[in-house]
Amino acid sequence: MQTTNATRRMRSPEILNKLIFRRIMPLLIAAYVMAFIDRTNIGMAKDRLEIDLGISATAYGVGAGLFFLTYALSEIPSNLIMHKVGARFWIMRIMITWGILSACMALVQGEWSFYILRMLLGIAEAGLFPGVIYFITQWFVVKDRARANGLFLLGVALANVIGAPLSGLLLTMDGVGGLHGWQWMFIIEGLPACFLAIAVWKILPNKPTEAKFLTQAEAEDLEARIAAEEIAGAQAAGNSKLLHVLKDKQILLVVAIYFSHQIAVYALSFFLPSIIGTYGELSTIQIGLLTSIPWVFSAAGALLIPKLATNGSRSRIVASATMTGIVAGFTLGALGGPVLGLIGFSLAAFNFFALQPILFTYPATRLSGATLAGGIAFVNTVGLFGGFLGPYIMGLMEEATGSKMSGLWFIVAICAVGALLTLKLKQGTEDPAKAAVSGH
Repeated sequence: MQTTNATRRMRSPEILNKLIFRRIMPLLIAAYVMAFIDRTNIGMAKDRLEIDLGISATAYGVGAGLFFLTYALSEIPSNLIMHKVGARFWIMRIMITWGILSACMALVQGEWSFYILRMLLGIAEAGLFPGVIYFITQWFVVKDRARANGLFLLGVALANVIGAPLSGLLLTMDGVGGLHGWQWMFIIEGLPACFLAIAVWKILPNKPTEAKFLTQAEAEDLEARIAAEEIAGAQAAGNSKLLHVLKDKQILLVVAIYFSHQIAVYALSFFLPSIIGTYGELSTIQIGLLTSIPWVFSAAGALLIPKLATNGSRSRIVASATMTGIVAGFTLGALGGPVLGLIGFSLAAFNFFALQPILFTYPATRLSGATLAGGIAFVNTVGLFGGFLGPYIMGLMEEATGSKMSGLWFIVAICAVGALLTLKLKQGTEDPAKAAVSGH
């Protein structure tokens, strides 16, 4: 006699964990690959926008950064809506609107239309990253979240590995159909997000109890274990309301570190192609291929390092080491020529997504429920102002000095402060699972 879904024997947590990784992570990674390509492909178009539309380095830096201003301001409302309506619908909505607006970047005529479309793109995409990070907290216990976050952030690395050469190739379509190459780039890279959104709607379950690949007993047990950990962590930290987040020194510490981290990530994302362009007479395809090299290393960091952060003390050690690696990498990038410089940027990139998934494990050990959804969005919101400041300072200093490298020293100084702050990190409980069991 065939057993039903509800009565099948429960599988071990290890087997379930592997199954969940296999069923939900590839789709989330694919979504973030597209998101990151569509928010950073203007880095490949920077020089062409200056030639074709007269957009200066400072104006480019402002436009690149304005995405993060509206993105950040829309984060918390977006994440709270997702908590109400569910991840499946809300991620689909985000993807459709950002895909359309990213393709509309082909309509840019000058500085103001550039600014407006970048701001609209920020509003459209707001909530994707913190929404997925919150979604991951509903599927994985604390010890597995850094690894899950790291795999999701693998999408950033893959986006740059795939996106930079692809964008370089699309830029060679200049004149086809009467359009510039950068216009084809925005159209071809933007619209696929709308099609992937349909797959999200059809495949992604909102929570374990909606997943057909889990039995009812397995899903209920997983949700109960996660809820117990969240409650224990929130009680230990004394956080039950969103306003408490603003008073939590550890979460504010994470915000400050993340702010410095985002300055580094987006300064490199938006300006690396033009920096590499100073290394010699290179075609757009060659620039794209060289730009992808540091992001190969960032993928390796995302895969290898976050899984080491299985408790509070290890998380702190890894966070300190990776932030120090970012400082060392940008220093070498600023001092070195083409070879040493690219090695330095690769070192920095290796540490980018080794650090970021660890930082986002901290709110989940100190918050729960809607407060956790809002708290994760708060961390991302404030941190993303670094995504505005980094490109703006890089563009401003390039125009002031004539050197594309001058802004790198600002990045080094900010990240050095971030590295010192990592020494003070502490999770809500040293072992939330034990605290949940003991009832403390």
